[in-house]
Amino acid sequence: MLQVLGRAVKRGGVFLVGMTLLIAGAAMLVLPGPGIAVMLLGLVVLSAEFQWAKRILAWARDRGRFLKDQAQSHMPGGNRPPPADPPPTRDRPDQAA
Repeated sequence: MLQVLGRAVKRGGVFLVGMTLLIAGAAMLVLPGPGIAVMLLGLVVLSAEFQWAKRILAWARDRGRFLKDQAQSHMPGGNRPPPADPPPTRDRPDQAA
């Protein structure tokens, strides 16, 4: 019984801290502060307990890598072509990881 209660308390705490970080990050998108970084930190915290947060975090990583590759291909001296396959999107769940 105590083990179940402890797990529920831990899960609730992770949810509370992660959602607080997500909300604070969303507010920082219009206020001064590192909004995107705080939102990603919130997803990292939430991904410790929730599968949906892991999926969103994986999508964000893939999208970040894709954007980095795009930016590098447009920089001077970036002779390599952009990647052939775009990252998975919410519109194409069959490609999601």
